[in-house]
Amino acid sequence: MSETRGLKLLSTLAEDGRLTVELVEDALPAPTGDQVLVRIEAAPINPSDLGLLFGPADVASAEYSPRRIVARMPEPAMRAMAARIGQPLGVGNEASGTVIAAGDGPAAQALIGRRVTMIGGDMYAQYRLIDASGCMALPDDVTAEQGASAFVNPMTALGFVETAKAGGHKAIVHTAAASNLGQMLVRVTQVDGLGLVNIVRSAEQVALLRGIGAEHVVNSSDADFLTRLEDAIAATGATVAFDAIGGGTQVSQILHAMEKVASRGAAYSRYGSSMPKHAYVYGSLDMGPTILTRSFGFTWDVSGWLLPPFLQQAGAQTAERMRQRVRDNLTTLFASHYKARLSLDEALGRDAVLAYNARRTGEKYLILPNG
Repeated sequence: MSETRGLKLLSTLAEDGRLTVELVEDALPAPTGDQVLVRIEAAPINPSDLGLLFGPADVASAEYSPRRIVARMPEPAMRAMAARIGQPLGVGNEASGTVIAAGDGPAAQALIGRRVTMIGGDMYAQYRLIDASGCMALPDDVTAEQGASAFVNPMTALGFVETAKAGGHKAIVHTAAASNLGQMLVRVTQVDGLGLVNIVRSAEQVALLRGIGAEHVVNSSDADFLTRLEDAIAATGATVAFDAIGGGTQVSQILHAMEKVASRGAAYSRYGSSMPKHAYVYGSLDMGPTILTRSFGFTWDVSGWLLPPFLQQAGAQTAERMRQRVRDNLTTLFASHYKARLSLDEALGRDAVLAYNARRTGEKYLILPNG
């Protein structure tokens, strides 16, 4: 088999602060060993993808031309991103497609002609050469769109549940909870018997989650938000939170509400309650600093949470059990919904970029590289 040519999206940061995002032609050699060549049919745009694609670059004032965007990166971000300067980086964590060629390894040969979902980066492309270990064969009745988001959000939702259970927590607080991930977490916790407090920011998002059976949904835009949050935490016993926002005061508000519930009826202590409280920050919808107003005693932790390190720590057996659960429930517990579908060319148009880079809760976009 000769090399295969197709378009691929690259993001490159120059030393002078110019970020260039462009489509280039890529040449892929024939697969060898346990490699497979996949014709990509669908790839979702996740917040983690946007961090690499644009980061905090000024896309509103960028120069747009066919298959190319040039934007300016803020100076503070340049210091943080020094290690990527000059490197053309492929974008897209996950995708689905059909295996059109394979090396002679047994794992690769088993996937010839199969529709697969895969993770491993460089997915905003028409073709991807990848090791068979990064692929999961999809059931015959699952479409490419249904299988495109089979890793990041489903495995994250299950990772939250596994983390909560391992820490002895019986309920979770989740922010930006109307997202595709948030909706999955509602369904998973219902099945697993774990309590869940969902924090959203509009009445429409409250209605959306109520419509899929969420019991405790609080709107951060309401005047009585903090009271309702405290009541929901009291009702569920939540002592762990997963925060998608990052910046601002919401993590502090959650810990404060947990502390108020834990201190009800207890004798006064200047050190606060002895109830452990933990908040994990897993997203950066707000790129500003995380502000903690220490009104929640001393028995608390705030830390980061990221799927790959979690899976490493959990071990191969747990990770495979989670993957099997996703595979068995792709069209039910782990179904994803998309606001719009874009070709690779369309994904670099100004209107599309401003829409999906706004990262609005519940508005997930899908790229169809060969569409």
